[in-house]
Amino acid sequence: MAENKRDYYEVLGIDKNASADDIKMAYRKAAMKWHPDRWVNGTAAEKKTAEEKFKEASEAYSVLSDPDKKAKYDQFGFAGVEGQAAPDFSGGFGNLDDILNDLFGGAFGGSFGGFNFGGSSSSRSQQKVYKGRDIRTRVRLTLSEIATGCDKNVTIERNRPCPDCGGRGTRNASDVKTCPTCKGSGQVQRVVNSLFGRTVTYSTCPQCGGEGKIVTNPCGTCGGTGLVRRRETVKVHVPAGVEEGMQLTIRGEGHAAPHNGVNGDLLVVIEEVPDSNIQRDGNNLFYSTVISVTDAILGCDINVPCLDGTYRVKVSPGTQSGTVMKLRGKGLPSVNSYGTGDMYVKILVWIPRKLSRDEKNAIESMRESSSFTPDLNREDKQLFDKEKKIF
Repeated sequence: MAENKRDYYEVLGIDKNASADDIKMAYRKAAMKWHPDRWVNGTAAEKKTAEEKFKEASEAYSVLSDPDKKAKYDQFGFAGVEGQAAPDFSGGFGNLDDILNDLFGGAFGGSFGGFNFGGSSSSRSQQKVYKGRDIRTRVRLTLSEIATGCDKNVTIERNRPCPDCGGRGTRNASDVKTCPTCKGSGQVQRVVNSLFGRTVTYSTCPQCGGEGKIVTNPCGTCGGTGLVRRRETVKVHVPAGVEEGMQLTIRGEGHAAPHNGVNGDLLVVIEEVPDSNIQRDGNNLFYSTVISVTDAILGCDINVPCLDGTYRVKVSPGTQSGTVMKLRGKGLPSVNSYGTGDMYVKILVWIPRKLSRDEKNAIESMRESSSFTPDLNREDKQLFDKEKKIF
C-alpha cells in the first residue's frame, strides 16, 4: 500500500525542514485548490482527481502537523505511521471555509476565496535554496541487535564542501559574477509572435545552468563545483523492533548541496540476517524443538534459546507432537512502542525407526494397554484437528 503513496513532503510541495507554519500554509494552498466543493461543475474525471488529491493532502497534513507522527514518519517512513495517517471522510469532506478557519482561526477575515498565492513579498520565497542528493545504503542486523537496538557505523562516499574554497567554487569571492545572459535570474525569456498573438516562454539559462551566477576563476581542487568526494563513516542509531525493508532517515547526512545549501539525507534500509534457529513473524518469534517419545510420554525440561538468554521450560507428561507453548513477552519490541511480541515453541516428537529385539518386545507388551489406545480428550482433539487442516 505504501509503495503507491507519494512522499508526504512531496504531496504538500515543501522541504523536509519546513516549519509548522510552512506546513500549514502548504496544506491551505492544496485544500483551496483540490477541495471537492470547488469542482462541483467539473467533469467526472476532474471530480475524482480533486477528491483523491484532497484526501492525499489531508493525510499528509495530518501526519506532518503532528510532532509525534512527523518524527516517526521522518525516521521510519510510512511504516512508522501505519494506521494513524488517513483522516476520516465518512461524513464528507467538510466545509472549505471551516477547514481553513480551523487552521488559521479566522486570521484572514474568514473568507479564503480571494487570497492570492501568485506572488509573495517574502524575500525568502525568492531565494533559491539548493538541496543535496539523498544517499541510500543498507545495514544488516541480527535478531539480537533488533531486539535491543544498536549503533552501526556506516561507511559511505558523499560530496562535501571543498575545503580550499569553502564550497563557493572559487577561492576569491570577487570571481563570482552575475551571469550576463540572464542578468542573475537564472532564466531566459523567449517571445514568439504568431497569428494567435504573442507567446512568452521561459527556460533555464544555458550559460549559468539556472544559478544566476558564473565563476570566472574556478577552484583548482573542486573545478568550480564547490564540492569534493569524501569517504566517511556515519554512526547510525537503530531503534529496537525494526523490520526487514524498513527505512531510517538520518537528516543532513547525505550529499552536500552546491553553494552551501541544505544537505541531503542518509536513507538506511534494514536487512535482517536469518537466524538458524528462530523465525520471525512481525513481533512474534517461533522456535521448534524435537524431543524423544519417552520424554513426550513422561514429561521433561527443555532449553529454549530466547533473545535475552536461555530459558528452561517444562514439557508436561503426555505432550503431543505439534503442541505449541507460548512464552509471553519473549518476542521483539514494537518499533512504535506498542508492546512486545511473544515466543512460540513448537514441540515435535521423534519416533525411532529402528529398535532392538528387547525394545520391540517391550513396546509390544504395551501395545494392548489401554494407556496406549488413542482416546482424544478435548485438548488433544483440537490439536489434531488443526493438523488435519494442513492437508
